[in-house]
Amino acid sequence: MNTVAFFNTHSLGRFIASAGLGLCLALVATQGLTQTLPQIVEDQELPSLAPIIDRVAPAVVNISVRGSVETNNQLSQDPFFRRFVPPDARREVQSAGSGVIVDAENGYILTNHHVIDNADEISVSLMDDRTLDAVVVGSDAGSDIAVLQVDPDGLLEMPLGNSDGLRVGDFVVAIGNPFRLRHTVTSGIVSGLGRTGINPEGYEDFIQTDASINPGNSGGALVNLRGELIGVNSAIFSRSGGNIGIGFAIPVNMARTVMDQLIDFGAVRRGLLGVSIAMVTSDIADSYDLENTSGALVTIVGSNSAAETAGLQIGDVITSVNNQSIENPSALRNAIGLMRPGDEVTVGYVREGDLQTVTAILGELQSASIQEEPVEAESLAEVDPVFEGAVFDTNSPTRSSFNGVLGVVATLVEPESPSFLRGLRTGDVITHINRQRVQSVNAAREIIEDARSVILQVSRDNRGVLILMR
Repeated sequence: MNTVAFFNTHSLGRFIASAGLGLCLALVATQGLTQTLPQIVEDQELPSLAPIIDRVAPAVVNISVRGSVETNNQLSQDPFFRRFVPPDARREVQSAGSGVIVDAENGYILTNHHVIDNADEISVSLMDDRTLDAVVVGSDAGSDIAVLQVDPDGLLEMPLGNSDGLRVGDFVVAIGNPFRLRHTVTSGIVSGLGRTGINPEGYEDFIQTDASINPGNSGGALVNLRGELIGVNSAIFSRSGGNIGIGFAIPVNMARTVMDQLIDFGAVRRGLLGVSIAMVTSDIADSYDLENTSGALVTIVGSNSAAETAGLQIGDVITSVNNQSIENPSALRNAIGLMRPGDEVTVGYVREGDLQTVTAILGELQSASIQEEPVEAESLAEVDPVFEGAVFDTNSPTRSSFNGVLGVVATLVEPESPSFLRGLRTGDVITHINRQRVQSVNAAREIIEDARSVILQVSRDNRGVLILMR
């Protein structure tokens, strides 16, 4: 049985490069079987993408990377085997991808972070057969965007379009260097918009296309029929590592926002609203008397955060940011994460059935972790069997450094226990039960004893989680 997996379009290119595939083809424009048709029929010219390709293809480049990665040889740690195996070391790697010249005057090239990650040397090959050394201006793993800079002499750039205007069904062209086949062109349509779940740890709003995207296309151009860049090819959904008609590109509007910060600061400074959020499921909608499941449910409001200052509260459902609809937590994360600290935003939300708006001044996102010092623990299973398998810190409440709130720490949740199966995990900090703040096991016990249902608001790994225990 075949296994479905996601691949960035660069990974398999590393394997192809190491296998020594040295093919180099001229510019190819493929449109299915139409390439066999004559140019003119009854004195009428047939439509062709060639004029667009002639104009924009010189702005697409091939990127070659030489670098090294750390290797971890477990046997080298053994006193016996260390005599026969090499210790931990760095291994040389070579890979290839694509990029797009977006500023010819300054020599800026847009590509994927994963194309140049771990690079020690980067060279860029142009369509006119020149090869230039490149330096990294900045790279952002969260959005998978990187900016390179080369000598600007004699470059041609590709104009940036507006990805917000895309519609499903729009024709697009993908240009890149799949399998080291230089300047390959494929065509198709926009198959979907706003795709998420491809890179859950990142900021996602992918364009889905059936224009063939293959390993080596990473960082290449997705172009509209006006010859404008509307996406940066990034990933594919595949059973084998090759194209099956499901490719993903980063919208150019997102890429441009990240690129501007990388050029200005060398890194991305992300705005912070200061809330933890959860998906609005049908069960949560029923519990909170919501009309539908759209939006992002606020489960935690950080102390002294932009959200707290603006007046947002736990239980609010955020439905818009700057008049743009928020359908789910991922949309809110993208909207805020692509803004800068200090930006003023208008947040629309539903509270007790009423639609309201507030203005917030964003803080700055910083990495943090949950700090806990459990000593003694006790169970809540005697109050409700759903808590079987979980024990909680009985000391003074633990403060989460991410959002500044206090809560009750689950010091251990046994795998496959009732608590585990309902979603509770070791290290979770329970901050609210049934929308009531809790800071001790005794307080939790009192709420649970008299409750018809039990909904936990939990801080986990710098984010909020809502768990329906009963």
